[in-house]
Amino acid sequence: MNSVGEACTDMKREYDQCFNRWFAEKFLKGDGSGDPCTDLFKRYQQCVQAIKEKEIPIEGLEFMGHGKEKPESSS
Repeated sequence: MNSVGEACTDMKREYDQCFNRWFAEKFLKGDGSGDPCTDLFKRYQQCVQAIKEKEIPIEGLEFMGHGKEKPESSS
């Protein structure tokens, strides 16, 4: 699955791969000691936050404040 912003997609994929590897190889085998992917997640989170702060419209992401409905303009 791609990221909410094209610029962040590679970071999301890198984090997803790291997390899935850790989850399958460590966590599910009883080793819940820390998540080695925390730094990757923080970098990805910062990328998404930068997109949000620049108010780049992203269709369908109501949770980030960009609803599908546009305010009516008064003429």
